[in-house]
Amino acid sequence: MATETLKSTPGASGASGIRRLLLDNGALTALIVLVIAMSALSGDFLTTDNLLNVGVQAAVTAILAFGVTFVIVSAGIDLSVGSVAALSATVLAWSATQHGVPVFLAVVLAIATGVAAGLVNGFLIAYGKLPPFIATLAMLSVARGLSLVISQGSPIAFPDSVSHLGDTLGGWLPVPVLVMIVMGLIAAFVLGRTYIGRSMYAIGGNEEAARLSGLRVSKQKLAIYALSGVFAAAAGIVLASRLSSAQPQAADGYELDAIAAVVIGGASLAGGTGKASGTLIGALILAVLRNGLNLLSVSAFWQQVVIGVVIALAVLLDTVRRKAGATPVGGTGVGGGKGRQATTYALAAVVTIAVVGATSFLHNDSSTTSKPKLGLSLSTLNNPFFVQIRSGAQAEAKKLGLDLTVTDAQNDASQQANQLQNFTSSNYGAIIVNPVDSDAASNSVKAADKAKIPVIAVDRGVNKAAVDTLVASDNVVGGELAAKTIAEKLGGSGKIVILQGQAGTSAARERAEGFAKGLKAYPGIQVLAQQPADFDRTKGLDVMSNLLQAHPDVQGVIAANDEMALGAIKALGSKAGKSVSVVGFDGTPDGLTAVKQGTLYASVAQQPSQLGKIAVDNALRAAQGKKVETTVKVPVKVVTKENVAGFTG
Repeated sequence: MATETLKSTPGASGASGIRRLLLDNGALTALIVLVIAMSALSGDFLTTDNLLNVGVQAAVTAILAFGVTFVIVSAGIDLSVGSVAALSATVLAWSATQHGVPVFLAVVLAIATGVAAGLVNGFLIAYGKLPPFIATLAMLSVARGLSLVISQGSPIAFPDSVSHLGDTLGGWLPVPVLVMIVMGLIAAFVLGRTYIGRSMYAIGGNEEAARLSGLRVSKQKLAIYALSGVFAAAAGIVLASRLSSAQPQAADGYELDAIAAVVIGGASLAGGTGKASGTLIGALILAVLRNGLNLLSVSAFWQQVVIGVVIALAVLLDTVRRKAGATPVGGTGVGGGKGRQATTYALAAVVTIAVVGATSFLHNDSSTTSKPKLGLSLSTLNNPFFVQIRSGAQAEAKKLGLDLTVTDAQNDASQQANQLQNFTSSNYGAIIVNPVDSDAASNSVKAADKAKIPVIAVDRGVNKAAVDTLVASDNVVGGELAAKTIAEKLGGSGKIVILQGQAGTSAARERAEGFAKGLKAYPGIQVLAQQPADFDRTKGLDVMSNLLQAHPDVQGVIAANDEMALGAIKALGSKAGKSVSVVGFDGTPDGLTAVKQGTLYASVAQQPSQLGKIAVDNALRAAQGKKVETTVKVPVKVVTKENVAGFTG
C-alpha cells in the first residue's frame, strides 16, 4: 500500500519539493524576482556600470551585517555598529592626518577602536547582565559622541593611501566590492569552520544548555561582540574611503540596515540560525531595491515604506519556514546540504541570466527624447528650505518640458554618493547636486566629470572636484547679516544664545563662521551659549528650553535656520518678539509667517525657489553644450516685519 501511495502522488511530491526549495531559499528567490522586475521596468538597471554600483552600494551594509550576523546567531543584538564605524574612521583620519601617526598604525588604531567598543558591549552584556539592546544602545550614543568630540563636528580628510579603498582596480572593478567579498568569506569561515562559530549557534540555540555542556558563554560573548566591532571598523574605513573623508555623522542608522540584511537573509532574531551567504543576499536585496527605486524615480519617502514592507515579509517568511519545518539557515546542515546549496545557487544564476537576458529586449528599441534627462540630489527633504528648492526646480523643469528626477539623501553623504552614481551610470544629461557635505561629494562628482556629464552644485559647493556652475547664496555673508541684525536690534549690547546646525554639514560651519565674523564688530554682545539643534524644530524647542533654565536673562537668539528659530520661539512663549528677539535663516514660508506675526524678528532669506529654478536653467544649458557661468550668486535678504509683505521668495 505504501508503494502504491508513493507512486500515485508524484505531482504532490514535486510540488512539495518546490515549495520546500522556495522556503529554504526565500531570500535568494526574492533577489531573483527583484533583479528580473527591475530589469523589465528600467532599461538603465541592467548595465555593467549600474550592476557594479549595486555592489558598491551594498558593500558597507554587507560588511556591517556580517559582524551583526555573529551577534544575531548568538541571540543578541548590536545597535552600535553604525556609530562604531564612524568612530573608527574618525580615529584613523584624526591620528594619521592631524597627529602624524603612520598610516599602517592608524589603521591598527581604527581596528582596535572597533574591538574596544565590542569588548565594552560584550562585558556589559556578559558580566554586567545588561540586555544587549540597552548595552549597545548606550554604545551607539557614546561612540557617536566621541566621533563628534574628536572631529569637532567637522569632516576630516582621509589619508590618500587608504582612500584607494574607494577606487577601482583596472578602472572598472570597485575595491569596496572586493573588500565585501573578502569579509564575507572570513565571516563564512568563522561561522562554519571555527570553535567560536559553533559556540555562536550553541548559545543562540539554547544558552543554558550551552553553559551546562561546558561552554564558557561569558567569554564567548566577549569574543562575539569584539568580532562585530572589527567588522564595524572595516565598514567605517571603506565608507570613509568612498567619501574621501571621515564624517562624524557617517553611517547614522546603518545599524538598522545591517540588522535588516541579516533578517532578510534568513537569520532568526531568536538566535541559532543564520549564515554569511544569506546576509550577503539580504544586503544585495536592500541595495537593488534602493538602486532600482531611484532609477524609477520613486520618492525617497516611499522607498522607506517599501523597505519596511520587505523586512516585515522576511520575518513572516521565517515564521512560515519554521512552521513548515524547513531546513534551518546556518551551520547545522549535513554533508550533502552544501552540495545541494551550491546546485541551488548555480541554478538560480542560470535562471536569472536567462530571464534577464530576455527582458533586456524590451528596452532595445526604446527611443531617445530630444530633451536631456536631469537628476537632482538634495541633501534632505525634511526641511522646508530644500522642499522649496525642489519646488522651484520642478516648476522650471515642467515649464521647459524636461524629465527631472529628484532624490533625497536624508542628510547621509553615503546615500547621496549612491544616488549620484546611479545618475552617472544611467547617463543623465546633467546632474544637479545639493551636497550633504562638500568634501564627501567630490568622488561622485569626479566620476560624473569623467563620464562627461555636466554637474551643477546648488546652495553648497563641492570641494576637490570641478562643477560647471555653483548656484548659491553666500552662507558666510548671510551669517554676518544675521549677527548684524540681532546686534542692531539690541542696540549693540546684550546677551544672546546661538542655535547651531547639524554638526558636520557645510551649511552649519559656514553660517557659524558668519555669525562669529559679524559679532566681532559688536563687542558689547555677549554669547551666553552655542548649542547644536540639528536644523530641527523639535530639537530647537528642546535645546532652547534647556538653555533658558541656565540663562533666563537671554535677550536674543540667532538660529542657523528658521526651523530651529521656530522651535526657540515656542520655548520662549510670550517672551518671543517682546523681551527676546529671534533671528532665523532661510526665509521659509513658516518663518515668514512668524515674521509677519512679530514673534520672529527677522529671517535671512535665501530665495530657495530661485536657487532651484536657476540650477535647472544652467543644467539644461550645460547639457546642450552651451556656456554657463562658473558661479551664480542669488542674493540673500534680511526680511523683517517692515518688508515681509513685498518679499516673494
